[in-house]
Amino acid sequence: MSGENLKSHTIGWIGTGKMGYPMAGLLIKAGADVKVYNRTAAKAEPLGVEVVEKPSNLANRDIVFTIVTDDSAIRDMITGPDGVLSGDMVPQIISDSSTISIDTSTEMRAACEAKGVQFLATPISGNGHAVAAGKATLGVSGDRSAYEIARPYIAQLGRAETYIGEGDSSRLAKLAHNVMLGIVAQCLAEITVLCEKGGIERHAFLKYFNNSAMSSIFTNYKAPALVNLDYTATHTSKMLRKDLDLSLNEARDLEVPMPLTNLTRDLVQALIGLGHGEDDFAALIKMQAAASGYEIQPENVEVDDGLRDAAE
Repeated sequence: MSGENLKSHTIGWIGTGKMGYPMAGLLIKAGADVKVYNRTAAKAEPLGVEVVEKPSNLANRDIVFTIVTDDSAIRDMITGPDGVLSGDMVPQIISDSSTISIDTSTEMRAACEAKGVQFLATPISGNGHAVAAGKATLGVSGDRSAYEIARPYIAQLGRAETYIGEGDSSRLAKLAHNVMLGIVAQCLAEITVLCEKGGIERHAFLKYFNNSAMSSIFTNYKAPALVNLDYTATHTSKMLRKDLDLSLNEARDLEVPMPLTNLTRDLVQALIGLGHGEDDFAALIKMQAAASGYEIQPENVEVDDGLRDAAE
């Protein structure tokens, strides 16, 4: 859809953190009429659009997108005293991309429906760098008619979006996705340390791996961190623990055994206990190396993350 057509609905945006900022930027760049709220207004101001003082100031927008840190934050933004639903005027659709529990998502959906607002769960897969490069993907669930209205705007946020079904089915799909994220990250740490201890430089092994059939967008964009030990967070260890806890809660409710997920969760907890809670979970490689009897060192080699061409 062209920028001119993207102005057929006004957009509110709540949350300009590591994910929300580049997502909002993509909509603005595409020509949508966007106003923004963020708890720390200064973090949103570089987007170059109007930054409002509270979420309720976005209630007159047609579609409001939200992406915040946790269940408590999404309640504040939607149903809190200054939330989007706190007044008489409400948007047509709220589309939430936060990683939250299914119970809280159901609660927010019910609150929206009680005020005549359609609610879409639109969790996004990928970190901020992947979003900026246009390589993130989204799952969508909720009323199909609301999806069709919001679809042109959702489509600007990544390379693909998938309508998964009614209700909060996309939340479960996102939790399953993040389980894979954690398990693959630990596996990647293990095999990289195995090869390094066997005499292969990490950058050489990961280049080989990422040229193979086992390569993925994820293994490519994690390679620089594993080679150069840059643990600047795109997704912190504490955030990954939250994802795994939410997934295991659902598994218990559905009576699904998840032994690998439980083990990975314990390893992430150990990483947090070692002081890496606010670091990227790529720090799993440091813990794996220590368990293998050596102190890992940065290689200081430039490594392609697979995202640069798309971002340029």
